[in-house]
Amino acid sequence: MERTIGASAGAAVSLVYMLPADHREAACRFLAGVISGLVFGGPAGVLIAARLGIAAHLTASEIMLSGAAAVSLTAWWALGVLARVARRWGRPRG
Repeated sequence: MERTIGASAGAAVSLVYMLPADHREAACRFLAGVISGLVFGGPAGVLIAARLGIAAHLTASEIMLSGAAAVSLTAWWALGVLARVARRWGRPRG
């Protein structure tokens, strides 16, 4: 449950940083953010909490939620940058 909430929140918050060019890009980036948050949220949360030295002060749910949100936000943003770079520098077809 925490992973799903965190991953969805991370993907939604990232809309503020970089708006998608169209509905298809938004759907793909949101889905990729949610999936990556679900898959990598746990390990990322543990890593972040350990690096910050706050693991002892957080519950397992908080660690999972923050990790999923962080991974989702990062993946969503990175895919947006890659899509725009590919569109800009890609070869024209023809």
